[in-house]
Amino acid sequence: MSKIRHIAYRAADVEGMANFFVNALGMTITQRRKNRAIDLSDGTVNITVLPIVQAGPNGEPARQGIDHIGFTVGDEAAASRAMEACGATKIGTLELGSSAHYEVKFKGPEGIVVDLGHWVGAAPIEQEKRGEERIS
Repeated sequence: MSKIRHIAYRAADVEGMANFFVNALGMTITQRRKNRAIDLSDGTVNITVLPIVQAGPNGEPARQGIDHIGFTVGDEAAASRAMEACGATKIGTLELGSSAHYEVKFKGPEGIVVDLGHWVGAAPIEQEKRGEERIS
């Protein structure tokens, strides 16, 4: 099963938004990137606060808010095939030089961008509690 492990948020004031997550919600800053992005963690999920860019990779206008969502999966190849079988298109791969940050990006329905990968401060699937109740 896939687990949400990463949410990327575009902010006009990256420092201010990161400080909000730290001071209001008790998150921890795990890294500051050269591109001014700041990664935070609650011990399970990573939130990356990204600076607003002039335009997206496909020329879409800059905007504040949630940019994309990332999932850690047990079998990346199977998850990639499932994403493509459901109409998603692979749009890129990003690796920041360590196993702590890696993602394969897909564009799905309505233009949603979904990453499969691993992020600083995000728990691997193996650390999940077992026996959680499922909602049907």
